[in-house]
Amino acid sequence: MTPSASAEIGPQQAGRLLDGLSEIVARAAAAIMATPFSEIARRSKSDQSPVTAADVEAERIIVEGLGRLLPGLAVIAEESVARAPAELGASYAIVDPLDGTKEFLAGRDEFTVNLAIVTGGVAVAGIVAAPAQGLLWRGTIGGCAERLRLVWGAGMGSAAERRVIRTRAAPERLTAATSRSHLDARTEEFLARLPLAARYACGSSIKFCQLAQGDADLYPRLSPVCEWDIAAGCAILAAAGGVASDPQGAPLRFGRADRKFLVPGFIAWGDPARAQLER
Repeated sequence: MTPSASAEIGPQQAGRLLDGLSEIVARAAAAIMATPFSEIARRSKSDQSPVTAADVEAERIIVEGLGRLLPGLAVIAEESVARAPAELGASYAIVDPLDGTKEFLAGRDEFTVNLAIVTGGVAVAGIVAAPAQGLLWRGTIGGCAERLRLVWGAGMGSAAERRVIRTRAAPERLTAATSRSHLDARTEEFLARLPLAARYACGSSIKFCQLAQGDADLYPRLSPVCEWDIAAGCAILAAAGGVASDPQGAPLRFGRADRKFLVPGFIAWGDPARAQLER
């Protein structure tokens, strides 16, 4: 039984919905990969960020899929955020149909599809797919996080790999993931104070997944970012044992229409103990 539009979706119920939500994200990933790159239509939005026909089609698939799985659930989606309902209800979805459009247009494999279920301002479930890598990460708060290797269009039963993932205990010298396109001076200053062994730049929410599977220790961004860019990744990271907070250490809150769905900045850590130590 699916919840009504006004029902609250807690972590346990989100866990029961995870296969259905993952199928929706997988269909969007398949649609992105099915479009020949030579036929990708591109335009610029009012903020000069790029948007393509693949973004629009992926969003259509996700919104329609959510309408069937969770009828009446409010959806905050990047390409149609202006049409988000004034009253979101107890729970709602936050969607980025193609995060890392710049990477997509540059031919890199880092772009992702993101879907989060948010209840009471907290991302309780998240799914992130990397279409060009054939990977899907997912998790629920209080549950576990896992990574699946899929054949897009063949359904969740096609998983060639399915494993539980966990963050790692932070070593003395850290590995930091940073944004390829949005690295700012405040983030650079923050990183300069840390004992780093390595750092690397990467596009999209895939950095949260790299933390969740223990490939990196932190991902800071101290400049504003849209909720749909990070909500799903935050849920997966939390499910894997990590934590994401605002720069002052307070929990992140989502669904803030009063802030135009902007988060002023965040620091994501794989090891919560190290987050406390470096605060």
